[in-house]
Amino acid sequence: MIRAAERVRVVVIGAGQAGLSVAWHLQRAGLAAGRDLVVLDRAPGTGGAWQFRWDALRLGIAHRVHDLPGMHEMGLRFDDADQTRPARDVVAEYYRRFEEHHDLRVRRPVAVTAVRRADDQDGAGALVVETRDEQGVAGAIRAEVVVNASGTWGTPFVPWVPGRDAFRGRQLDTTGYRDASDFAGQDVVVVGGGTSAIGFLLELDGIARSTRWFTRRHVVWSEDPALAVGAAVAAVEDQDRAARAGRTLPSIVSGTGLPVSPRIRRGMARGLLEAEPMFTRLDADGVRTASGEHVHADAVIWATGFRADLRHLAPLHLRTESGGVVVEDGRSSAEPRLFLAGYGPQASTIGANRAGRRIARQVLAVLAPDDDTVDPAQHERPA
Repeated sequence: MIRAAERVRVVVIGAGQAGLSVAWHLQRAGLAAGRDLVVLDRAPGTGGAWQFRWDALRLGIAHRVHDLPGMHEMGLRFDDADQTRPARDVVAEYYRRFEEHHDLRVRRPVAVTAVRRADDQDGAGALVVETRDEQGVAGAIRAEVVVNASGTWGTPFVPWVPGRDAFRGRQLDTTGYRDASDFAGQDVVVVGGGTSAIGFLLELDGIARSTRWFTRRHVVWSEDPALAVGAAVAAVEDQDRAARAGRTLPSIVSGTGLPVSPRIRRGMARGLLEAEPMFTRLDADGVRTASGEHVHADAVIWATGFRADLRHLAPLHLRTESGGVVVEDGRSSAEPRLFLAGYGPQASTIGANRAGRRIARQVLAVLAPDDDTVDPAQHERPA
């Protein structure tokens, strides 16, 4: 079954931090949610990628979750949230309240299967967003502008290592981790140099029989807040240069270093956080280190990051030979009707909310400045 195509001004793909931020600013500018503006989310509930995070993760030990624009008028701040509850539950609740309060009418679960340029005269100047709902019903939405905010959770990156297919134990990436108790009494290898890998190692302490930590690059710890801020700025600039050049985006944490919290310091004191150079291969029951040591493993956790989830944009042929997409100030250079929110320098943990306002302003400019449907002056009102 295929639904008849509907027509809207803007489609926002994704209802995480970046998508909701852009949608809020567009609605504030005069676009009516559900009529002019449609927000699509493939997830079953609110909270973006946070709804899928593991049980033990708390806001106090995770990346800081930035408040959405419009949250303060509701009396909501993540800094005031209950840090004893799972982070996924808190974020899901706050996002649900945000969507309801601002009547954003997010459609979920709806998967976007493709974004194409309209190929008929009637659709000239439009993009077609092809969808599929949970009943398998296909649909299509014609939009003047598409804002892609699909994030990265759907595309975890697992590097190829010789022997990976020969390993008989359990292998999982960050999206598959649920609880440390799943590894009780096991020898566990954790791969990755970011906060997720560190969190897993700390949670597995005293539950797994043993843990070994391997990283592809040297781990840089950051204990000076002032230096950390400067490194974060530099990391964002690196992301921006890569996006403008159409290169694969570098890891944010590789540029910022890892902040040393009291919890991490305690883990260091117990000898839990001693990273080793990446192993050279896997075999049936473990890994072989660069020094030739065989390390037994019942499980390997690949906490090796994510890539931007842009598979549904493939029909637009945006990929460069360098493997990336050319994006300048949140806008695709190859397709000016497409914006990418939360991509590159607008990464959600650093700049998605600030970028939401900027992208919304550019979207309004594309929607013909003489159009009465939107009110740029209203958009400039202070939040």
